Amino acid sequence: MSPEEIAVLDANSAFYRAFARRDLEAMEALWATGAPVACVHPGWDALRGREAVMASWESLLAGDAPAISCSSASAHVAGDVAWVLCRERIPGAPVVAATNVFVREHGEWRICHHHAGLVAQGEDERPPGAQA
Repeated sequence: MSPEEIAVLDANSAFYRAFARRDLEAMEALWATGAPVACVHPGWDALRGREAVMASWESLLAGDAPAISCSSASAHVAGDVAWVLCRERIPGAPVVAATNVFVREHGEWRICHHHAGLVAQGEDERPPGAQA
């Protein structure tokens, strides 16, 4: 794994820590300020623009946001853009697949897009061709 992939996975871990801790200040600091941002929470319509995205996180983190963890994360880097594919796990809820897209701003990886949706679960929970 390259140092860039490790840095992106670290940024992704910080995103899920902020979510799990309901830390709005940390969440806001993780999102890009120069690049356009968007977000699709499971069951929600697409949110476009930093103001709408941050309002969604404020609402989610202020409410009864469930305990969440990230698993099976893999990072992919292409210059100043990177993405992480992972699974979101919430106790007692269906498995969610997520894509988190990052851009490099001022030398730091900042999230610019989060998309999460339910996964059809099978015995193994992995789609055909997916790596463990």
